[in-house]
Amino acid sequence: MQQRTPGAGATAGLILSALLAFVAIGATLPVLPPFVRGPLHASDLAVGVVVGAFALTSIVCRPLAGRQADLRGRRIVLVCGSLAMALGGALYLLSDSVATVVLARLVVGAGEGAVYTAGATWAVDLAPEDRRGLALGLFGLAVWGGLSLGPVAGELLRSSSGYDAVWALTALAPLAGAALASRLPEPARALRPQAGGARRALFPRPARRPGAALALANVGYAALAGFVVLHLHARHIGGGASVFTVFALAVFASRLVLSRVPDRAGARPTATAAALLEALGLGVIASAHSLPVALAGALVVGVGFSMLFPSLALMVVGEVGEDTRGTALGAFTMFFDIGVGLGAPLAGATAALAGYPAVFYLAAAAALGTALLAAGTDPRRSPASVEQLG
Repeated sequence: MQQRTPGAGATAGLILSALLAFVAIGATLPVLPPFVRGPLHASDLAVGVVVGAFALTSIVCRPLAGRQADLRGRRIVLVCGSLAMALGGALYLLSDSVATVVLARLVVGAGEGAVYTAGATWAVDLAPEDRRGLALGLFGLAVWGGLSLGPVAGELLRSSSGYDAVWALTALAPLAGAALASRLPEPARALRPQAGGARRALFPRPARRPGAALALANVGYAALAGFVVLHLHARHIGGGASVFTVFALAVFASRLVLSRVPDRAGARPTATAAALLEALGLGVIASAHSLPVALAGALVVGVGFSMLFPSLALMVVGEVGEDTRGTALGAFTMFFDIGVGLGAPLAGATAALAGYPAVFYLAAAAALGTALLAAGTDPRRSPASVEQLG
C-alpha cells in the first residue's frame, strides 16, 4: 500500500515556523550592541562577547540536534529548539548584566542550532527526490527572510516602545513557531527508529568535504559584512551600506529564481560554478573604485552565494540514507558558523596587515578553495558505501 506523504501545505508551514524563529534572531542584531553599551554600561569588548556567544552553542548543538532528529524525529527537535529560543527571549527580559545577556545568547544559540538542523532535514523529507535542492533553497529563504525582516522589526520596536518590546518579540515569535510546527505532519519514514543509529558517527564523512567548502565560502560573507563599508570609505566612495543590501537582495532573489538549478544541473557543477561566481564578485569589489562597480560585484557574489548552501547540502543528502540525514546535515551546517566565526577575525587581521582590498582578495581565494573542494566531491557514491565509511 502506497504511503501518503505531506504536501506543499506542510512545507509552507515548516518554512513559516522557521521564519518566525529567525525573525527573533534578526530582531536582536541592531539592538544588542546599544543595549550592552547603554543600559548595561559595558564596553565594546562586552559587545563582542555578547554577540559571539550565540555561535558557541549553535556550533555544538547542530550535530547533536541532527542525531536526535534521526533518532526521535524532526518535529520534536524543531519544537524543542523553538521553545529554547523562546526561553532565551524571556531571559533577555530578565537581563540586568552582561552575564545574564550572555546566558540568554547561549540558550538562543542552542535553540537555533536545533531549529536550523531539524528544519532543513524535515524540508528534505517532505520533498520528492528530484526537488530536494529546491526544498533546501526555499528553507534557506526562511533564514534569510527572518534575518532581513527581524532587524527592521527590532529597531522599530526599540525606537517606539523600548528594549522590553524587542525582547518580547524574541520570546513570542519562536513560541508561535513551535506551536505551528507541533501541528505539522511528519513523514513516517523520518520517524522509524533505525538499528544501530546511536552508534553512527556524529560527524559523518559525507558532511566533511562539503562542510569545509561551505566554511571557506563564508569567509566572503564575513568580509562583506565587516569590511565593505570601510573598504569603500577608504577609497572615498559613499553608499557602502548599499553594497551589502544589493548582496542580500541578490541572495534572496536568486533563491527564488534559481531554486531548481541544483536539482536539474547537478549539485557538484552548481556548487563549483557558484563558488567561482563568488570569487569573481569578490575580486571585483576588491578592485572597485566606484560604487556602481562595487554594486555589480556584490550582485555577482550574491548570485553565487545563494546557490552554494543548497547545492553543497544536496551533495550531503545524496550520500546518506534517511536514517542518518539529520546527523549529516547537522554536521554540515555546523561549518556555516565555523566559517563566519573564523572568517571574521581572519579578515580583521588581514585588513590590519595588508589593507582592505586584501580582505576581499583573501575571501576570493577562499571561494576558489570552495570551488576546488566542490569539484572534487563525488555525489554519486551510494548511501550504503558511505555508511561503511562512517
